Amino acid sequence: MEVFKTLKFLIIILLCTFLVIYILIISYVYFNQVGMVFQSTALPKDYKFDYVQNFEELNIKSFDETNLNGLLFKAENSKGLIFYLHGNAGTLETWGKIAKVYTSLGYDIFILDYRSFGKSEGKIENEEQLNKDIAVVYKELKKRYAENSIIITGYSIGSGLAAILASENNPKALILQSPYYSFTELSGTRVRFFPNFMKKFQMETYRYLPKVKAPIYIFHGKEDHLIPYDNAVRLNTALNQKAHLYLLENQEHIGMNENGVFQKQLSIILK
Repeated sequence: MEVFKTLKFLIIILLCTFLVIYILIISYVYFNQVGMVFQSTALPKDYKFDYVQNFEELNIKSFDETNLNGLLFKAENSKGLIFYLHGNAGTLETWGKIAKVYTSLGYDIFILDYRSFGKSEGKIENEEQLNKDIAVVYKELKKRYAENSIIITGYSIGSGLAAILASENNPKALILQSPYYSFTELSGTRVRFFPNFMKKFQMETYRYLPKVKAPIYIFHGKEDHLIPYDNAVRLNTALNQKAHLYLLENQEHIGMNENGVFQKQLSIILK
């Protein structure tokens, strides 16, 4: 009898220990998830961007007066604007290098640094705040460009944000590069034990794309191991095959803008 009591006591101790460890891990992930999702790097406020192309630096006040920084690269005889939402790492110091791909095809391109990225102020707190920031900046750019000449484009983490923005507005088109079907689902493959209801970023792209009225173009590398290309296939399926889907051979997650096949298809889209 004493043996069973001792065994029961040990089991209770083990379960309590496991519960405490689980709570500690969950708490750590919850309070650090923003940094796990967004790998921000700051730039000095007096940093001077050095690009040969003609560009304008914009500082836009968000809904809470936080200053958001972006670069507007300008093409000769511009046909419109590419509103570009970049990935979860890097700043305008490096992202600006992609601008020539778009300006050479006759489109201006605006690239935004999210909060805490580059010279943008503040800290990212959750998805709602991020979407509100982007909506404010988009509204500001619409003062310069007719919306029927704006193409919203999002890469990686920015693809979900781009889908949400496009679903709430009326752009000329939406281009997604290396998109995820659902960030809730994708993040679950990285941290399997973390409850979905505690996630500050869900960005379920598949829910928003059907609300987009504009043509949708999806590009995904077949060698993308960070966000597997079946995400793009599933998004197209959710749209009843109505999206223009391009699966790029030998393309990994990084460097799509430099891909020759991507550039060729992009030139057709932007004609």
